[in-house]
Amino acid sequence: MATVILVRHGRTTANATGLLAGRALGVSLDATGRDQAALTGQRLARVPLVAVVSSPLERCRQTAQFLLDRQSGSPDAPVDLDLTECDYGQWQGRLLSDLATEDLWPVVQSQPSAVVFPGGESMAAMQARSVAAIRRHDAAFEAEHGPGAVWAAVSHGDVIKSILADALGMHLDLFQRINVGPASVSIVRYGPSRPSVYATNTDAGDLSWLSANIPSGDAPVGGGAGHQTP
Repeated sequence: MATVILVRHGRTTANATGLLAGRALGVSLDATGRDQAALTGQRLARVPLVAVVSSPLERCRQTAQFLLDRQSGSPDAPVDLDLTECDYGQWQGRLLSDLATEDLWPVVQSQPSAVVFPGGESMAAMQARSVAAIRRHDAAFEAEHGPGAVWAAVSHGDVIKSILADALGMHLDLFQRINVGPASVSIVRYGPSRPSVYATNTDAGDLSWLSANIPSGDAPVGGGAGHQTP
């Protein structure tokens, strides 16, 4: 089966100042975010990616370019609207410190499956569209490039958390237990019987082992011998 690398965009000024940027245009990586994205590109340089699919928002496209710049081949670089940020509606552009005083805030923290942002999207709809997009691309890249295909999806924190929650078999109401930092790498493989999560929220470490085909089939009892770096 193919392998998807979930990459969150690097840090932005909005992130650094506690502003909920949402889908606002013109939100770019700051200097720290560019350094983070460059490091992620370096980590993936030894992994031949068949594609780097990005959210259409600028901060994700910038991060995706750092990945593409370090690839020796010419991976596909499509943009997918279904990987865009959650539509936070009237919450967009406000400080998180102010939002924390809203009646909806504790629901976001404890029961996100019930959340519909005022004038925006529900968190359940966000998860449904993003998971469907990841699975759709994953199946297409495997069909085109074979079971050893590795590809990257560059998206946003809540989106990636919801994708990981689905892969882990967690209810959306538990997804706030997952952390996804700027420019972090998480790795999922959708097997014939269930997804397998190989990493979450990593910002360091050698990823060259992804260039070798990950064995498919049943999970090894006792944990197995792990991957080997080529």
